[in-house]
Amino acid sequence: MSPDAKIPGLGAIPYAGGVAFRVWAPHAQRVSVVGSFNGWDGDKHPMQAEEHGSWYAAVAEARVGDQYKFLLATAQGPLMRIDPYARAVTNSVGNAIVHDPSFDWEGDDFSLAPWNELVIYELHVGTFNDENEIRPGKFSSVSARLGHLKKLGINAVQIMPIAQFAGERSWGYNPSHIFSVETDYGGPLGFKRFVKNAHEQGLAVILDVVYNHFGPSDLDLWRFDGWTENDYGGIYFYNDPRATTPWGNTRPDYGRGEVRQYILDNAAMWLGEYHVDGLRFDGTIYVRASRGPAGDDLPDGWSLLQALNTLVARTYPGRITIAEDLQNNKWLTKDVGAGGAGFGSQWDSNFVYPIRQAVITPQDERRSIAAIRDAISYRYNDDAFERVIYSESHDEVANGRARVPQEIDPKDPKGWYAQKRSTLAAAMVFTAPGIPMLFQGQEFLEGAWFRDTIPLDWDQRDEFHGIVRLYRDLIRLRLNRDGFTRGLCGQFTQVYHLHDVHKVIAFHRWDKGGPSDDVVVVANFSYEPQADYIIGFPAAGAWKLRFNSDWRGYSDAFQGYPSADTATEPGAYDGFPFQAKLSLGPYSVLIYSQ
Repeated sequence: MSPDAKIPGLGAIPYAGGVAFRVWAPHAQRVSVVGSFNGWDGDKHPMQAEEHGSWYAAVAEARVGDQYKFLLATAQGPLMRIDPYARAVTNSVGNAIVHDPSFDWEGDDFSLAPWNELVIYELHVGTFNDENEIRPGKFSSVSARLGHLKKLGINAVQIMPIAQFAGERSWGYNPSHIFSVETDYGGPLGFKRFVKNAHEQGLAVILDVVYNHFGPSDLDLWRFDGWTENDYGGIYFYNDPRATTPWGNTRPDYGRGEVRQYILDNAAMWLGEYHVDGLRFDGTIYVRASRGPAGDDLPDGWSLLQALNTLVARTYPGRITIAEDLQNNKWLTKDVGAGGAGFGSQWDSNFVYPIRQAVITPQDERRSIAAIRDAISYRYNDDAFERVIYSESHDEVANGRARVPQEIDPKDPKGWYAQKRSTLAAAMVFTAPGIPMLFQGQEFLEGAWFRDTIPLDWDQRDEFHGIVRLYRDLIRLRLNRDGFTRGLCGQFTQVYHLHDVHKVIAFHRWDKGGPSDDVVVVANFSYEPQADYIIGFPAAGAWKLRFNSDWRGYSDAFQGYPSADTATEPGAYDGFPFQAKLSLGPYSVLIYSQ
């Protein structure tokens, strides 16, 4: 590199002759880079002012692994700041570390499954470890359990946020340094190894990112270069009431070019440098509206969401973006060209709330079959897979709410009622149209409510091995692993039977239709079993029972109600020209195909 040449980019950029540093600090009077390479002496490596408020220095003495900070001379006095683009830090209030972005990705040619064939497993790195471990879990803890996830049958893991946060334990939704990977989890190298390992196991990695606010604690971005207006947060944040969020006055200024680029660069980093297969965007309602559901539209935020999705579509085709908005807004998943935000899918409140309510409600007569029908049938636009459906997520099992089995029977969350009705909800997740998602431990009846201080109880995986098998069988059918349930991957759904007295619902799923494609799902949301129950069927002939959630192999507590294969008879019923008799166990689901 010639002495006058400048290396593009922000942050610390290693090159053959040293490390280049660049930082945006438009109100600083002078800036130096200090670190372990110069004895933290602010006089040794002053930075050169550039256009648009950036400062640059190339330091021959600096090397990968060195610690550093920026020393800013400001009207408010000297300020020591961690690099906003730091790929690694010693801790949330420590020093930045010069990180080598290179990694041996050889052989990593993984491609995300088509979205209609995705099954997501949401997990929290810090609690995805054994109960007897004192320290939080690490990426290596998750890697050690990938065999369990692969056997379960899921094909994508969604990781709760891993950007550096304040303290040792957190859900991750308080990012202090969005470019740095949490040190306690294993840092950037640990995450890269995890992603490569997951890909080798056939599992995609979707990462949760937080752009609706930063911090609010351990936040060097706050008044980064000393400047503030109206007593707000300075250059990275709105400096008027638009800054206000439920997490403090820390909403980024989406209308400022350098801040927008900061967020776009962060999304590109996860997809490019870490090979993640998708991004789940936390709380997009607080990006696109000034006060969330009660606020005015924030055009800067909407256009940022569009820019993020345009970036992903153009530069990283095939990756998925998922919005957590929960406001039933179909425009989130419409194309940017049509005025939409451009997300591939979004978490669906129209599914989770009625399905949870249906199984949590103690009295059968108070269960709404019509609400279940609407939850199954709902879609945002033309694509049934523009929604992620679930009965448990990190939000749904915390903040005053508990796991579904615990909500069903707080006194006996491992008992018959809890097992029967929680698996009833799970069967709806895997048979309704949408991208199904589980939350960690759901497959072995993990109880209570989610806390970032309590590891998973992996002993329950053995105790409830039959329930684990039930989930595995549902996933296998959902993904058409055996070639006779293609309809569960299809776009089409018809809920054709509702009996509000017996609490029975039946629906037909199909892709192109016909043998090995047509699937009929029948669910009994009542304590009372149903013998010789008549249901319409979409085609003549024999229909094989592929799944019975009441099978005793799933739990010794189940009755094993004698459901079986069936054959249709001519006779109009439920709008079909054929009908058949079935037997349904209490709180059970049957899945049929030809």
